[in-house]
Amino acid sequence: MKKAFKTLALILAAIMVVMSFASCGGTATADPSAANDTTAAIAETSPAIADGILTVGTNAAFPPFEYAGDDGKPDGFDIALIKLIGEKIGVEVVIEDLEFSSLVTSIGNKIDAAIAGMTITEERLQTVDFSTSYYEAMQYVIVKKDNSDITTADDLKGKTIGTQLGTTGEFLAEDDIENANVKTYDKAIDAVNDLRNGRVDAVIIDRNPASVFVGQYPDELKIAETVVFDPEEYGIALPKGDAALKTAVDNALAEIKASGEFDALVEQYINN
Repeated sequence: MKKAFKTLALILAAIMVVMSFASCGGTATADPSAANDTTAAIAETSPAIADGILTVGTNAAFPPFEYAGDDGKPDGFDIALIKLIGEKIGVEVVIEDLEFSSLVTSIGNKIDAAIAGMTITEERLQTVDFSTSYYEAMQYVIVKKDNSDITTADDLKGKTIGTQLGTTGEFLAEDDIENANVKTYDKAIDAVNDLRNGRVDAVIIDRNPASVFVGQYPDELKIAETVVFDPEEYGIALPKGDAALKTAVDNALAEIKASGEFDALVEQYINN
């Protein structure tokens, strides 16, 4: 009973603070510490973080969003972003490095959330909720540098295509490319290495990792820049139905973007 009263009080306090911001008209003079208090109050009603810890899954093989740092621990844009969100919410963020294909099914079991350059899709939304989008991505095609046969999406028909298991690159290759022989890999770099060794004709992967991998092997690989697909949106995967956690994460994301902290992370991890 006491917990129920505490939860109600926190929710009412959060509503009052939000209403006070709205009555001021605009956010230019909003008190950041008050915004943090509101976000933390909302987050406290989430069952996923009742212990004060947000366990977040990732797959540290998708640079620059996530990769193994010099100390062997996950690092990258997504890792820095989720840790900053944790600060705003008022919880300790613990990172678990898992296979990408297991992230969604692990939410609610091994982990509380997942951030891994994950595209928001209708299929995934059947199992988890997502934060508001934090990054626009696009699938790119990597080919051997001397390849002149693949210049359009139609040229991928009937080709052997490497993709990372469970990614939108895999879904695109299997669903949208006629007669493609799709080979899946646990790690994107393994697909890239098979391309280098002539075992696949092309690799489909998100734009930023594609640029990183081509940058590592500029004499061997290139991006087929004339092969264009529709843009996608990255989101943080969250437990289905945990409205308090979603609201808190969305509020924290909005604050990070408004403060310029998001742009600083883009400059540090992506533009560099």
